[in-house]
Amino acid sequence: MTVWASPEGAAGAAINGDDGAPGFGVYLHWPFCAAKCPYCDFNSHVRHGPVDQADFALAFVAEIVHMRALTGPRTVTSIFIGGGTPSLMAPETVGTLLEAVARSWSVPAGIEITMEANPQSADVKRFAGYRSVGVNRLSLGVQALDDTALKFLGRLHDVAAARAAIDLARRTFPRLSFDLIYARPGQTLEAWKGELREAIALAADHLSLYQLTIEDGTPFRTLHDAGRIAMPDGDLAGDLYALTQDVTTAAGLPAYEISNHAVPGAESRHNLTYWRYGDYAGIGPGAHGRFDADGARRVTITERHPETWLNRVGKDGHGIAETETLLADAQADEMLLMGLRLVEGLDLARYEALAGRSLPSGKLQAMIDLGMVERLGNARIRATARGRMLLDAIIAELAR
Repeated sequence: MTVWASPEGAAGAAINGDDGAPGFGVYLHWPFCAAKCPYCDFNSHVRHGPVDQADFALAFVAEIVHMRALTGPRTVTSIFIGGGTPSLMAPETVGTLLEAVARSWSVPAGIEITMEANPQSADVKRFAGYRSVGVNRLSLGVQALDDTALKFLGRLHDVAAARAAIDLARRTFPRLSFDLIYARPGQTLEAWKGELREAIALAADHLSLYQLTIEDGTPFRTLHDAGRIAMPDGDLAGDLYALTQDVTTAAGLPAYEISNHAVPGAESRHNLTYWRYGDYAGIGPGAHGRFDADGARRVTITERHPETWLNRVGKDGHGIAETETLLADAQADEMLLMGLRLVEGLDLARYEALAGRSLPSGKLQAMIDLGMVERLGNARIRATARGRMLLDAIIAELAR
């Protein structure tokens, strides 16, 4: 039972379904981690002393109020608490953030409220506390169901801890998702098939399955450039992706986005807001926001460094470091990039209304003839299964 309420009443009971609209999401970024994983390029920071959660919570509240002034009155369709490792927060801190969101915008009862967590911070009392303040969907950073792989990825938990955390989450939250990383060095098709089948057996309704990528500025980039990490070649990576689609579809968790799989009806409402090119406010160190205000598409990017962000909020009432107004062409390109990630595809009428033009017909037909893109009636287009593996090339061809 939630301890916070919105103008429409308490949130966190039965989770509202997806009505197909882009929606308005609120993203809250908690930037602290117990350790920095060598593959991670997210805005996450390790602090060897305790973090003053009360001070940071007050800053989040102040920035939420400022964002409300920028966005105007909105009805929130989802809230996502990401990181970093949000499960390092006390439940009371999470409650403070959610209460501030509910005071600032209209938050209907039962919207999806997701929080990321790591298995090593799974605890009966802590999870129950998150549930009591309104969290109704947990996203667990499992990353692998193989102890050797977990060590390689720099994770602090082992497989036994991951299984225990999944079990506890399933008993505590109405909905659960967890992440796995595949296409790891030395991983075979048979090994991934076994790991994936175990994940499906453990999963409640949603899996996020990402191919390992070597990101600039990470320890893995240094090792890869030194020849100490050998990534799967393109053919094997493609086979691993195809295997992933076959196994999940057969098990009733088909892809609804390139890397995300769900039982129909259990898709992430918050992430659909991004992919459908909806509006969202981004709050906390390094958070990004995109929303329509005063007839224009606004972008906000907050200061990445947590303590610098905290000081900026104390001084200015917010930590926004960069702002931008997106022109129609830039918006159209972003909508194209996001929409073609989805199995439901891109809404052509909405794209044309935003861009003031249609997609280049000759190039689009060429992509269709090559089997990279397909039409869904006259209303939508989407990348085919083959096209989703070459999405960057499709976007480059169709964008202007």
